[in-house]
Amino acid sequence: ELTVLGKAQEFFQICDLEGKGFVTRQDMQRLHPELPLSLEELEKVFVTLDADGNGSLTPKEFITGFSEFWKACLSSFELYSCSNDMVQPSEGETACPVRYEETMSGDEDEECQFSNLMDRLGATKVLDDETDVKQLWLQLRKEEPHLLSSFEEFLVRIFSQLQEADNEKNELENALKKKIAAYDEEIQHLYEEMEQQIKKEKEQFLLKDTERFQSQSQELERKLLSKEQELEQLVQKQKRLEQQCTQLLSGKEETKVENTKLKLTNQELLRDLERTSHELSLAQQQLQVLQEEASRLHEEKEMEVYRVTETLQREKSGLLKQLDFLR
Repeated sequence: ELTVLGKAQEFFQICDLEGKGFVTRQDMQRLHPELPLSLEELEKVFVTLDADGNGSLTPKEFITGFSEFWKACLSSFELYSCSNDMVQPSEGETACPVRYEETMSGDEDEECQFSNLMDRLGATKVLDDETDVKQLWLQLRKEEPHLLSSFEEFLVRIFSQLQEADNEKNELENALKKKIAAYDEEIQHLYEEMEQQIKKEKEQFLLKDTERFQSQSQELERKLLSKEQELEQLVQKQKRLEQQCTQLLSGKEETKVENTKLKLTNQELLRDLERTSHELSLAQQQLQVLQEEASRLHEEKEMEVYRVTETLQREKSGLLKQLDFLR
C-alpha cells in the first residue's frame, strides 16, 4: 500500500511541477512519457478522476484515484494468477509473483501472455500501437514483478473507461449528425417557403401598382378628353361670334352701339378663350405632373423590390454561414 501511495504521489509531483497544489488537464499530459497512454487517453483518465467536474484534481482526488486503481490491480492479479495451473511457491515467498515469474520464463510465454492480456483488454479497439505498453509490461515483469498485476488491472480500468468514452463519443457524434441533418432540412424548407412568399408578395405588389397606374392614366385621359371637348366648343363658339361680328361690321345699317356691344362681347369671348386655354394648359401640366409622379412611383417600387431582394440575399448568406458553422 505504501508503494502504491508513493507511486501516486510521484505521479502528482510530475504533474504539478509548479507546486500549485492541484492538477489541471494540461498538467495531466506530463504523464504521457511515464505511462503507455496517448494524450487523448490521459484526457479521459482525467475526466474519470475528476469526480466533482471542476476541471482540476486536488492531491486527495489524484492520489486516492490512482491508489484505488493500483489496489484493484493487485487484487485482480492475485485472483488471476491463483486461478491458473502454475507451479507452487517456495516457502517464504508469496504465491502469485513466484508463479508468474516461473511461468513467464520464455519469450513465447511472454508473447502469449501479452497477447492474451491485450485480447482480454480489447486494446486493439483503443490503441493503434501496443509497442509502448508492451515495453513497459516487459520492464515491470523483469524489474518489478510485484507491480505487474497492479499495472494490468490499471490497464483494465483505463481501457474499459476509454471504450465507454469512445462509445459515448460515437453516440454523441451520431446524434449531432442527425440534428445537423434535421436542421439543414428545416433551413431549406424555411428558405423555400420564404422565397415563395416573397415571390407571391412581389407579384401582388406589382399587380396592385399596375392597376393603380392604369386607373390614374384612364382618369387623366378622361379629364383631358373633356377639356379638349370644351376647347372645341369654345373654338366653335368663337368662330360663330367672329362670323356674327363680320356680318355686323359689314352691315352699314348697324349702329355704333351694337358695334360696341359686339366688341365687348368679342372681348368677353376672348377672355373666356384665354381662360379656357389657361385651364387647358393647367390640365396638361397636371397630366405631365401625374405622369412624372407615376414614373417616380414605379422607380421607387423597383428600388423597394431591389432592397427587399438584397435584404433576402444577406439573410440567405447569414443562414448559410450559420449552417457552415454548425457543420
